[in-house]
Amino acid sequence: MTRNVLSRPRIGFLGVGRIGLHRMKAIVDTEAVETAAIFDPSPEMAAAARELTPEASVVSSFETLLDQQLDGLVIASPSALHAAQSIVALEQGVAVFCQKPLGRTRDEAAAVVDAARRVNRLLGVDLSYRYTDGMRQIRDLIVAGELGTVFAVDLTFHNAYGPSKPWFYDKALSGGGCVIDLGVHLVDLLLWVLDFPDVVGIESRLLCKGAPVHRDDEVEDYAVATLELASGVVARIACSWHLQAGQDAVIAADFHGTGGGASFRNVNGSYLDFSAERYRGTQRHVLTLPPDAWGGRAAAAWAKRLAAGERYDPHNDRLVAVADVLDRIYGR
Repeated sequence: MTRNVLSRPRIGFLGVGRIGLHRMKAIVDTEAVETAAIFDPSPEMAAAARELTPEASVVSSFETLLDQQLDGLVIASPSALHAAQSIVALEQGVAVFCQKPLGRTRDEAAAVVDAARRVNRLLGVDLSYRYTDGMRQIRDLIVAGELGTVFAVDLTFHNAYGPSKPWFYDKALSGGGCVIDLGVHLVDLLLWVLDFPDVVGIESRLLCKGAPVHRDDEVEDYAVATLELASGVVARIACSWHLQAGQDAVIAADFHGTGGGASFRNVNGSYLDFSAERYRGTQRHVLTLPPDAWGGRAAAAWAKRLAAGERYDPHNDRLVAVADVLDRIYGR
């Protein structure tokens, strides 16, 4: 089909549950793209999503969705489907924005990135914590050398609840437990803030219900890993589901440098509200406080890049680097 050069890219949405619907709204609000079609296995969820964009078609399958002459596809399906669905879409010339994780393993993530490179299409993953005001300010400080030489990082994501959907606890479908669900954000933030140094050593412990994970079909609900980076940084990552933490969540990232420190953490147990501070000795300076409407920024940024005509981004190789670290934490 020949399309007017002034027309907006046509976008399809695959999966419009809680997260998918939120990302859909962020994309629609940009007004940079046209919502062409929606598919969700739940007719009720699909109908609710259509209320955001009454002009969109509700279709009955993933295959029918791809028949809608799309320019881009937003994927918020279960993790086991991410890589295969992304590759099918990309090979039909459709740009992709996918929920994390891009794949259950490094090989799955690499296959998606290879497909995007081969067909020269834009690929995005919803690594949304990069888009918080606090993390962006901390990254800017580190890039500018304001903290001196960063030598240690501590990152935490504890969840007092666990996922409600059974597939999260099936390793074949999820790829793992809290590490691939929550730890993916911590690994990404660590590498992104420090400009993706090589990870030269990893030690990890994975627990399930308080005991070491031994069976191949078990998924961890608590994990701690120590990462040694080629830059000399030592980083500790801890994450969990169902932790008795006294609040809904404990989310934090602390960066320690020879010239100061910086901290990013959630406020009052919230999943959405964060503060960030800079430290000098015993002094502290507030960088950011809530509110900060960050949740949909990654999706909105992808939509705007697609509307601007952007194609494959060589930085997508870094998605494979994150997946590789997760594999190594799992010992695979």
